[in-house]
Amino acid sequence: MTRVEKFMPNGVPKNIRIYDNGGETVDRYTVVFTGNFKGRDDRCHYLGMSESPFHPQGFGQHGDSDFVIDYPKYGHLGRKIKFQDLPADCQEVVIEDYKEM
Repeated sequence: MTRVEKFMPNGVPKNIRIYDNGGETVDRYTVVFTGNFKGRDDRCHYLGMSESPFHPQGFGQHGDSDFVIDYPKYGHLGRKIKFQDLPADCQEVVIEDYKEM
């Protein structure tokens, strides 16, 4: 099994959690990177984005926190969804970031 197959079975990133707030804010989708990524600090890394992160009027921004910004305490992030439920452009951003980590 290759490293990519281990961390992305069937092309789906394994160590993420994805939330959708239904469009209440411009950063509709929040992706929390949950893995122990080599070379990373002890911070919780995440990505907030709109439905069209590559569009000139779209939104995509990375952030990190010294505490975990994840379920169950952070219901304001929206409902948990599957990777396949993200729009294609959002999936592309997540895969690019995931592979870099």
